[in-house]
Amino acid sequence: MTIPDLDSKRAKVFEQAGFDILTETQELDNEKQIKEVSRSFLSDTITVPTKEMYTYAALASVGDDVYHEPSTKALEAHVAKITGKEAGLFMASGTMSNQIALRTHLKQPPYSVLCDYRAHINKYEAGGLAFHSGAPMITVLPANGHHLTLSDVETYLVTGNDIHGAPTEVIALENTLNGTIFPQDEIVAISEFAHSQGIKMHLDGARIWHVAAETGMSMKELCDPFDSISLCFSKGLGAPVGSCLVGPKAYIQKARWFRKLFGGGMRQTGMMAASAAFALTHNFPKLLDVHALARRLEKGLVDIGVGITSGAETCMVFYDPTPLGVDYSEIVERASKLPDPIKLAGSRIVVHIQTSPQAVEDFINVIRELAEEKKKAGFVPSSVKPKANGHIYKDIYVRGVKPPPLMPFEKA
Repeated sequence: MTIPDLDSKRAKVFEQAGFDILTETQELDNEKQIKEVSRSFLSDTITVPTKEMYTYAALASVGDDVYHEPSTKALEAHVAKITGKEAGLFMASGTMSNQIALRTHLKQPPYSVLCDYRAHINKYEAGGLAFHSGAPMITVLPANGHHLTLSDVETYLVTGNDIHGAPTEVIALENTLNGTIFPQDEIVAISEFAHSQGIKMHLDGARIWHVAAETGMSMKELCDPFDSISLCFSKGLGAPVGSCLVGPKAYIQKARWFRKLFGGGMRQTGMMAASAAFALTHNFPKLLDVHALARRLEKGLVDIGVGITSGAETCMVFYDPTPLGVDYSEIVERASKLPDPIKLAGSRIVVHIQTSPQAVEDFINVIRELAEEKKKAGFVPSSVKPKANGHIYKDIYVRGVKPPPLMPFEKA
């Protein structure tokens, strides 16, 4: 084969591989998507990076994270510092961060992990603990309907030398859980007991930023009771991707090894780290406005007569429209047909830093209109409202009433 023939073949190979991913109307498409995000209550993971965030991120270092990427290392050190830990490790997701955290703690079976039965590690991480760590979970239903207590933990903890059981090696708590704040004094009590038994403490702190914003407690104070903490940048803070695992230096070094083993060693992560840094600086303070908007949403629903099964402690409201004779499917359909549609799923409403206040008012009006239509049709609204209880109501039968179905996106 002559060189011209080879060059021609190469040109065809290159041409076939080339691809323009941008549409002819990309800027308008992006503006449309941003507006959709502002009117979506599906999750706080759907927020989009702003132009200012991208501009800042583009200035980040361009190293390889497997070979100590500067911007990423700076972010890891900063998050470790503000949480009072020795070291940090940037991860692609909160699920990866949780799973590697637990795998690093669990060294020699038999062992088990105790958590709230509603915990993300139990319900929304694809059975990762069993797959990655070969560990069973002891899932506990909080007796108070809101959060685990020391009494709950003591009741279900597996200790001792009985060969029929798998001793509890880690207690994994979540704060916030379904948007509710775990009382710090209870966390401290559980931690002191756990450590007295030689048991480690892990925190799924994907939305711990909300707790700090709402309570005014420092990140260090919130994280002190734990041996390891996973913190998300894309939930609530508006970064495009990423979480950080923090803990002792030797622990994080081992976790870095597991991250590589799991296929999570990343390359040019500087832009992601810079986006997270931008989010911490500029978006973290916005969470107070998010909480206020969530409370406005809750009040609007209560004024109409909607049942609240878990109130707006931070960014989420769980509601039950059945006292008005309205079901979720009617609300979802009516909201989707507005001139400016609203995206909803089931009983969970999530407010985020890019939620439009007008979307909140429009959502309330949708339910008000449906309630009025039901009244005109002869429905008598119920005076008995579902009890707020940290939204355990969502998942189990309470007072003989079947809970609303878990809808798509009503997770994470």
